[in-house]
Amino acid sequence: EGEVDIVIGTHRMLSDDVSFKDLGLLIIDEEQRFGVAHKERLKQMRTEVDVLTMTATPIPRTMYMSLSGVRDISLINTAPAERLPVQTYVGEMDESLLKRAMLRELDRRGQIFVVHNRVMTIDIIRKQLQKLVPEARIAIGHGQMAERELEQIMSDFIDGEIDVLLSTTIIENGIDIPNANTLIVDRSENFGLSQLYQLRGRVGRGSQRAYAYFFHGPWRNLTPDARTRLEALAEHTDLGSGYQLAMRDLEIRGAGELLGANQSGHIAAIGFDLYTKMLARAVKMRKAVQRGETILGDLNEDTKIDLPLATYIPPDYVPDGSLRLRLYRRMAGLDTLEEIDAMAEELADRFGPIPDPIDNLLYQLRVKSLAIRAGISTITTEANQIRLRMPNLEVMDRMKLQRYLGHDSRVSKSAVWLSLAEGTNDWKVALVQVLEKLTNYVSSNAEPAPEG
Repeated sequence: EGEVDIVIGTHRMLSDDVSFKDLGLLIIDEEQRFGVAHKERLKQMRTEVDVLTMTATPIPRTMYMSLSGVRDISLINTAPAERLPVQTYVGEMDESLLKRAMLRELDRRGQIFVVHNRVMTIDIIRKQLQKLVPEARIAIGHGQMAERELEQIMSDFIDGEIDVLLSTTIIENGIDIPNANTLIVDRSENFGLSQLYQLRGRVGRGSQRAYAYFFHGPWRNLTPDARTRLEALAEHTDLGSGYQLAMRDLEIRGAGELLGANQSGHIAAIGFDLYTKMLARAVKMRKAVQRGETILGDLNEDTKIDLPLATYIPPDYVPDGSLRLRLYRRMAGLDTLEEIDAMAEELADRFGPIPDPIDNLLYQLRVKSLAIRAGISTITTEANQIRLRMPNLEVMDRMKLQRYLGHDSRVSKSAVWLSLAEGTNDWKVALVQVLEKLTNYVSSNAEPAPEG
């Protein structure tokens, strides 16, 4: 009925029997916890509302969609004040090291998380820990316990009445206890990289140095993927390293299906880069059909443009290196002149007046967009002239094309030439005019796009 402005809830809000009067913004926290069914429901909602997704460790598909420009991404790189990186140890189970780690934390009156993700054997682990450190007050917590019992244990741990909380992965999210600064994970090879990162985030939430121990089975028995995950975890220990770990997770697991149900996985048969190029080309072809446009060739993605222009994003305009990289990726994926104009407006709005190198870059993108539709393979400069190579020119009526273009350009057997007046920008205007004429000419003489 619209009487509540902000609703905070769980997945339950995505159910079909829950509706909103005028939903405008949806904020999703811990995106990696949502399954495919929830994502499908969110896709339906995205047509009507703005969606902001927050996560420390994006799933591979989400990560790739951000890198490829399907989704926008922003990074929060500033850690809370006085926060220190977590000292991380990855190695085979060592009882003497385990005992020293627990005693060191207890000596400074801190608390300990121990993660063992098998309910059937968790009591055995408790007895082993109690034998190693008899003075420790140890309690067990897992999802199969009664709700009130689990709530009481968590309350006692927060109040400092428990030294060691032995639990399953239920502590992965939502636990914030500044006095708990040692984490011990048993059989860490059985966890995903994002899970391990989330678990490590349970400690070090205050101003004290925190320690995380990820014990695994014999190294020789680990799968290659498990080894890679653990090596990545040991390598990336800085604050805010979730982005780098998500990149490694993307490399290890693959990006999954952008239009399907799998949120990870490799395209083994053809290779991932080729797959993404084929997908992008198929989408552009389909869009051209829906817009009723004529398809010239196959929307040649390999059109080469080599003009005497400085084309780059200056570091003083966009200081953040990763953001510049994402902008380059987005620009490379622009297809229509409308998309390029929208990008220019966005840059001016976000970063201020557009400098010449970016203006040149946007100009070159417009030239490429027109060149693709005109069936031009390369645009280069030779001896104060601009050469537009057209593979299909040999089968065209070149005399008719020359009359159509006028005296400002010259049509040869395989290319169209126009003068390059250096020192002025007149040639830039002339080039766009010739490309527009070529696009119109070729469109009017091409076969219409197929319907299938």
